[in-house]
Amino acid sequence: MMRRLNFFIAVFFAMLTLPSLAQEVELGKHYTLVEPPLASSAPAGKIEVVEFFSYGCPHCADFHPIVNIWANKLPKDVSLRKVPVSFNRPAWARLAAMYYSMESSGDLAKLESALFKALHQERATFSDDQAFVTWAGGKGGDTKKISEALAGFGMQSRIRRGDQEATAARIGGVPAIVVGGRYLVNNSGANGYEDLLRITDALIAKARQTK
Repeated sequence: MMRRLNFFIAVFFAMLTLPSLAQEVELGKHYTLVEPPLASSAPAGKIEVVEFFSYGCPHCADFHPIVNIWANKLPKDVSLRKVPVSFNRPAWARLAAMYYSMESSGDLAKLESALFKALHQERATFSDDQAFVTWAGGKGGDTKKISEALAGFGMQSRIRRGDQEATAARIGGVPAIVVGGRYLVNNSGANGYEDLLRITDALIAKARQTK
C-alpha cells in the first residue's frame, strides 16, 4: 500500500513540473516550428521524437552514446525514431542503406555502435555492399538478411523518404531532433549535447500539454 502511495505521489509531483519544464524553452531560440507538422509513425497517444542523423557525420558519432542513454530512459508515452539522411550525397545514401539493412535484419542494436566506431575511429571505408556485409558478419550480424535488405526493391524508396522528411522539417544539418512532428530543436540554442536533450525533454513536456 505504501509503495503504491509513493508511486502516485511521485507522479503527482512530476505532473506539477511539466508546465515549468515546457516554459524553459523559447520559440526562435531553442526551437522552431515545423509547418506543416511531420506525420507520426508512433502508436496513437505517443509523442514521437525523430532523430535525423548520418553515420558519416562526426557530430552524430559523438552524440550516439549520449542519445542512447537518454533513449533508454524515455517515458512510456514517448518513442524515438531514427531517420538516416543523405543530403543527396551518394556516400551518405549508402550509409543510410546500411542503417535500414541492419534495422531489417534485427541487428541494429548489436551493430550500430560498432559501425560508428569503424567509420570514425578505425577509418573503415566499405568500398561496396559486400565489404559491409562481411564486416557485419564478423560482428555477429545476419549476413543473409542484411544482403537481402541492401538489394531489396524498396531500399532506395526508403532513403528518398528519409530525405524528403528531412526537407519537410527544414533540416540543415545533423544531428537534428524533431519532437511531436512540430518542434525542431535549434542546435545553436543548446550548450552541448546534454543541453540539446534537456531542450528535447522540455519540448516533450510541451507536446504533452497540447495532446
